[in-house]
Amino acid sequence: MDSEKELPMSDVSESACRVVRASNAYDGKQSLTYFRGIAAETVGAKGICMHLLTIPPDGRAKAHLHEKHETAIYVLDGEATTLFGDRLQHHVLSKAGDLVYIPAGLPHLPVNLSGKPVSAVISRTDPNEQESVVLLPELEAIAEEKIAALKSARRRSVLT
Repeated sequence: MDSEKELPMSDVSESACRVVRASNAYDGKQSLTYFRGIAAETVGAKGICMHLLTIPPDGRAKAHLHEKHETAIYVLDGEATTLFGDRLQHHVLSKAGDLVYIPAGLPHLPVNLSGKPVSAVISRTDPNEQESVVLLPELEAIAEEKIAALKSARRRSVLT
């Protein structure tokens, strides 16, 4: 096959490599802006979704989970804190070069507590970009409390 030939998106039944330019953005259910990537909607993917995400300083997702689908994240630049657990009682800090795994069905949300944007490659075992996202509005008040406590602890550590 000619490597210079572009295949039309309507011809997703043909086995071929595809290139998706991460230039078109969309707003996800989680209140973050994603750049279109590999998905059922863009290339006809059957078992994976992968896209780019940038979280601005002080930005965060809504509390959510992905039913029946695992998530893997590679942090390209910056750092993010991910709150997770049934009551968002746990958190991990990930920095550029880190890989983060989130099991299926685990409530979580990323938050950027730094003064710089954080960028990451996100992939899930769900080929649809937003299909398995379940928002958890009952955790939003808890999330705000946890984030405020993390910000306060961060300020104290900077001052000492």
